[in-house]
Amino acid sequence: MRFTPQELQSYLDRGFVTIPQLLDATETARVVAAAERDQDLAAHAFDRADGEGGRVRLALWNHPGDDIYGVLACTARLVERAEDILGGEVYHYHSKLILKDPAVGGAWAWHQDYGYWYENGLLAPDLVSVFIALDPATRENGCLQVVPESHRLGRIDHGRTGDQAGADPERVAHVVARYGVEHVELAAGDALFFHPNLLHRSDQNTSSRRRWALICCYNAARNEPVIAHHHPGYTPLAKLPDSALLEARTERGDAQRAWLDPHRDQSAKRGGR
Repeated sequence: MRFTPQELQSYLDRGFVTIPQLLDATETARVVAAAERDQDLAAHAFDRADGEGGRVRLALWNHPGDDIYGVLACTARLVERAEDILGGEVYHYHSKLILKDPAVGGAWAWHQDYGYWYENGLLAPDLVSVFIALDPATRENGCLQVVPESHRLGRIDHGRTGDQAGADPERVAHVVARYGVEHVELAAGDALFFHPNLLHRSDQNTSSRRRWALICCYNAARNEPVIAHHHPGYTPLAKLPDSALLEARTERGDAQRAWLDPHRDQSAKRGGR
């Protein structure tokens, strides 16, 4: 599962590309069902205040493990496209489930992921994130908003916005005025691949429909962190065939997921830099 030349060029030019139906309806339903009954995931989910009166709930883990989330993160449809973007071997940096529930799901401030990851000793922004919609993502329930081509602007200074690290608002205002904003509405199963310096945000979910999403992040093997931190250094990834997703266990696997302890999230704590 590789990008077409046109898809890859769109990513390079705009900082993101959408792949419709990365997961089919059956595959999406299996992942959703697993997440809905995953007590371990629920126990390790935590909130981040958005600075606007709302809270975002998420769960984050480092190593993919052998359950359905880990199997998905290791399938060729994700890994090979990440290799296309990053030009070589990649490894799983982390995955997270964003739980933007009806009427209470908080916003995310404008930010770049490399605004966080820079603090983790990653010298280059040689990473890519894959946002997989588990529910339809619409303007009403707080879909992602992106600034096309903003990945070309380099890393922007970040400060605190509630419990989140957000990009410098004055700088962002100038960027938005010049480049504009695009709302990325997705059907369940669609995926968005995006650059770590792409400016993105989302509104609070004030609708009656939830917006859950799984985000898998990959780092280039050559981009080994230069300091020890709470996300993993280079760890070889065993690529799996796409068919493995329908065979994956939907309960907790044998491998322990390395859950993020929000009290140790130094990349977020340093957001006031």
